[in-house]
Amino acid sequence: MLALLAATLLFAQDWQTTDTLPFVDFTGLTAAQKALALKVLRSNSCPCGCAMKLAECRLKDPPCAASRTLSGIVVAAVKKGENEKGVLAALNASPLLHRFDPITIPVTGDPVLGPADAKVTIVEFSDFQCPYCAVAVGKLNAVLKAYPKDVKLIYKQFPLEIHSQAALAAEAALAAQKQGKFWELHDAMYADRTHLSRQNILAMAGKIGLDLKRFEQDWDSPAIKQALAREQKQGDDAGVDGTPTIFINGKRYNGDLGLETVRPTIDKEIKGK
Repeated sequence: MLALLAATLLFAQDWQTTDTLPFVDFTGLTAAQKALALKVLRSNSCPCGCAMKLAECRLKDPPCAASRTLSGIVVAAVKKGENEKGVLAALNASPLLHRFDPITIPVTGDPVLGPADAKVTIVEFSDFQCPYCAVAVGKLNAVLKAYPKDVKLIYKQFPLEIHSQAALAAEAALAAQKQGKFWELHDAMYADRTHLSRQNILAMAGKIGLDLKRFEQDWDSPAIKQALAREQKQGDDAGVDGTPTIFINGKRYNGDLGLETVRPTIDKEIKGK
């Protein structure tokens, strides 16, 4: 009950006017210095993918490590006597601020849903055994349904070592792609992700109409193993360290994939085109 009350009080505050922020220590600042710090925090975006300003993220998402660290940098620079230009320079010097800068991810030949000329490209690095990835399937499908002309989804294999059958499933998906049945097997494996044995995946492949002889040959081929290794390296190069990891027009997105949460980010990308 106390935790709920505390959360309610936090959200009742207006991040644009409050002079206190969770885990931001303004102790030792003069009134003018505190005003400068708050101005910077209210006008600069948090790089965690939440589409909020630093002060807003501090208030609405106190556990966010990015906004907490960057707020500390702002306060420290102000305390040292820096003017606004100097504070912004200190902020910009942090690698955290650039962690989610747009990057180029090779996608030629990857499985895709949505129109080729979509204004927004979502790249998903995923793992067929990952429970969070299974939840993401429905959420991403909802996004595609809401934006049928503006959003496309590209799937990347990134099986985690902690999942014993994930690499096997990833190779199976790549083999199914060779017969134009990637998404059918994708859906079948996520629907039964806790039973991804070779025998069960073969049964799924048969049900979706794959040529099983060709499928097994491709599945076990060096070419498929090389293709998987290539996608894993692409993930490593992009800084992927867990699944699902999402990039929206090359920008890493760390927020929830629920339609109403991700909508502001997608709308911003559409308007930016």
